[in-house]
Amino acid sequence: MSVSPIRVTVWGENVHEQRDASVKEIYPDGMHGAIANGIAKHLGENVVVRTATLQEPEHGLSKEVLAETDVLTWWGHAAHGEVSDEVVDRVHEAVLGGMGILVLHSGHFSKIFRKLMGTTCSLDWRSENDREMVWTVAPDHPIAAGVPNPILIPAQEMYGEYFDIPQPDELVFISSFTGGEVFRSGCAYRRGRGRVFYFSPGDQEYPVYHHPDIQRVLSNAVTWAAPTGTERITPFVSRRPTGWYDSGESLPTADPRLAQS
Repeated sequence: MSVSPIRVTVWGENVHEQRDASVKEIYPDGMHGAIANGIAKHLGENVVVRTATLQEPEHGLSKEVLAETDVLTWWGHAAHGEVSDEVVDRVHEAVLGGMGILVLHSGHFSKIFRKLMGTTCSLDWRSENDREMVWTVAPDHPIAAGVPNPILIPAQEMYGEYFDIPQPDELVFISSFTGGEVFRSGCAYRRGRGRVFYFSPGDQEYPVYHHPDIQRVLSNAVTWAAPTGTERITPFVSRRPTGWYDSGESLPTADPRLAQS
């Protein structure tokens, strides 16, 4: 069972909302605000949600904030290159140590997702008001709980294959589009002790994050990605002395004999 309440940090690039009137009209509180509100509405007292944006010091993702985050959501598009490598490394280490992360839509090209995947994460695209149908291919997966099959999104940007990502540990959703394209739109991974979920619906020009079924998917994913324990430990190399188990000796994490050599 996940820790409760789950501490969620919703990270948004917050560029389009300030720059583009069409986006500001759809998301007056920012996409990060809509995502945060949807998660809070669906999970209620089981979550504590905060937001952070690119423009804040350390992009709102200081060591202290990440230490108090069980699940981080990430939306970026126009300013991937402006994200500090130091912050990316910090988030990467937190994921390996057990923090969950949800990477959304054009976040596929973010520094953090490409670092976690180790590939280009490139894909095909078209933004011409395509109808998207999100099909559940793992109906027993927790992220798909209570989600209609398919989810109908009347207008959305098209993402299509080939999507250059590693084979997902679990493929939860695929999408089909007006032009006949298909896309692996819901991909679950484990990296170190952390869980990663990529979910593609959510272009800035469409009100996708107001869609109740999309909010349900994100809320389910938060619960799935949350760590099951309270201690965050990045996997490390350890040297165990011969006979430690047979002796019945318990070796704590801080034992100097387990220090990385």
